[in-house]
Amino acid sequence: MSPRTVLWVIPAGFFGVFFLLPVVTLLITALGGATGQTVTQLASRSMLSVLLFTVAQAALSTVLTVVVALPGAAVLARFRFPLRGTVEALSVVAFVMPTVVVAVAVGQVLSLFGPGADRGLAAILVAHVYFNLAVVLRLVGTYWRQLDQRPEQAAACLGASPATVFRTVTLPRIMPAVASASAIVFLFTFTSFGIVLLLGQPGQATLEVEIQRQALFLFDLPLAAALSIVQIGLVVALLVAQGRLTARLGGSAASGRLRRPRTARQRVAVIMFVVVALLIFLGPVAAVMMRALRVGDGWGWENFTRLSTIGQDSVLFVPPTQAVANSLLYAVCAALIATVVGGVVAWLLGTRGTGAGSWDTVWLLPLGVSAVTLGFGILITFDSSPVNWRANFWMVPVAQALIAIPFVVRTIAPALQAIGPRVRQAAATLGASPMRVLWSVELPLVGRAVAVALGFAFAISLGEFGATLFVARGDRPTVPIMIYRLLGRPGETNQGQAMALAAILIVLTGLVVLLTDRWRRPGSPHV
Repeated sequence: MSPRTVLWVIPAGFFGVFFLLPVVTLLITALGGATGQTVTQLASRSMLSVLLFTVAQAALSTVLTVVVALPGAAVLARFRFPLRGTVEALSVVAFVMPTVVVAVAVGQVLSLFGPGADRGLAAILVAHVYFNLAVVLRLVGTYWRQLDQRPEQAAACLGASPATVFRTVTLPRIMPAVASASAIVFLFTFTSFGIVLLLGQPGQATLEVEIQRQALFLFDLPLAAALSIVQIGLVVALLVAQGRLTARLGGSAASGRLRRPRTARQRVAVIMFVVVALLIFLGPVAAVMMRALRVGDGWGWENFTRLSTIGQDSVLFVPPTQAVANSLLYAVCAALIATVVGGVVAWLLGTRGTGAGSWDTVWLLPLGVSAVTLGFGILITFDSSPVNWRANFWMVPVAQALIAIPFVVRTIAPALQAIGPRVRQAAATLGASPMRVLWSVELPLVGRAVAVALGFAFAISLGEFGATLFVARGDRPTVPIMIYRLLGRPGETNQGQAMALAAILIVLTGLVVLLTDRWRRPGSPHV
């Protein structure tokens, strides 16, 4: 048996036990109950309204995100200006920020507009736009930058107005990128959980929220499993559509030359973009920080100092500081698992051995199952004999690693594919074994990509909420779970502690993402 074949055992075993088995268990659970009753429940008006709301809010969120982001994508595609890197990094921080924190931050800003402004469909849409702006800015902006500007210049010379040039020339040319970005945003908002859970009003539930309600509150496991199967089918269809749209973009790097704004209109556009972007990305963060430091009618650190204690009327099992320690430990373990498993998959796909092509889409499968569905599947699979593993510490990092693995593979595989086959052939000609080539040649060349993958896996795991809510034990909560519990309880102390934890999570996530993004940029064409 070749070393390559042996290496396939690692991702195959991991995915088989912790991904495919829970999905199969969901299917069995959905079919094992009163099938007729479950079908009737799925076809009921209440379930259809959940599906309708899921699709409607995702569609509205996608349209709004594209409309808001397109002007910024145009600026990023054409101009070089101060604070450009800062704006791009802040957009990544917003995208990687835990959805619970996004909901809290956006809710704090919207609460300034009056009672009830921080709840409902409008609040959900605003949070989704904030969260997904980076997708459109980066994907559309990068593709736009590749395009030859001469057709636009020719149209302008013929007397077309800027609006006409954009509508008749530019927009049709960037539509593949717009369509691909829209598909990604729709997928993310379709599977939204934390934002809808915290900002939604009664009667405003997505499939994710309804699965959680049926499983954890109503204990209707067959219906929750059936909803999970429906969700998996719809998301897989979305993934297939998104993959076809992305394939139309090609894989070339941005080659357009950025220039400094020349005309007064261009300078005004750049200044407005920078100001608006900083307000959008920093405003919610500043609102959380200020609320965390607000104590009564004054300011202070009491909300932070209270994190080490449990109040008499608290619903918590452990002090909030323990949740911080749990999150850090879980994230470190999950990042290592995701980097090892995802790195093996990336190497096998990047070096393109025999049979690798059939595995091209395996690592994408977790993207076809939402975090909530994955967590629910793990819960019912490993919560009873003979595999009663849910109580074990390592189940949380495993669940978080499954969510991070696709991002790890997408980061490392292109870097490995960029290594020319002649390099490997030269090393092999000199007598190096495949493992020696890996350690001596390939790893040094993709070290930056591995570091970036590890950093992003850590950030993703640090703020993961959907799967962790199902898998984590009550006495081992993470920071997002602790924030959710505290926000569900009235009282100034609980709210203050929640904001303090949100502030800590923002700082931790922001530092990791900014450092990772800085490491990603210099001299790294592969990442």
